[in-house]
Amino acid sequence: MINIGRVDEGDSDWLHQQLPKAFGLPCRLGLLLPHPFYAWNPRRRQYLADAILDRLDPGDSACALAIAEMDLYVSGLNFVFGLAQREGRKAIIALARLRQTYYRLPEDAALFRQRVLKEAVHELGHVFGLQHCENRRCVMSFSNSLVDTDFKSDDFCTRCRRQLHP
Repeated sequence: MINIGRVDEGDSDWLHQQLPKAFGLPCRLGLLLPHPFYAWNPRRRQYLADAILDRLDPGDSACALAIAEMDLYVSGLNFVFGLAQREGRKAIIALARLRQTYYRLPEDAALFRQRVLKEAVHELGHVFGLQHCENRRCVMSFSNSLVDTDFKSDDFCTRCRRQLHP
């Protein structure tokens, strides 16, 4: 796990403890990477997720998960909660839109952390070969909004779990 720019250590440490439970694999904290000014699009006021992923290197780890306290996008979409590259064994999640305060609502730390976990597990699921799932309760279900993210579970459905662990 790699923090990009300034990320709350408490949130990062919490996710670091949760991920091994989801995948049964150890999780290491990597080096902090500097703020990705190179990915900033001033017209959109967002960061290009692909540009950040291109600079991540999982090294000898099974994969790399980057966490960024920013608003990310990819070409053709208004925003993304996260993005994964299976071939590169790397993924990134964007924390900004997972926070209630982004929408001018009172912060809810427990809800925020559940959203972070769901998005992290979802993107890592892609890294490990899973596609989007039609089961709306499965963590691999596509999230087009926070309503979708909040509705789904933080776990894989039986079918996706079988694909992950044949």
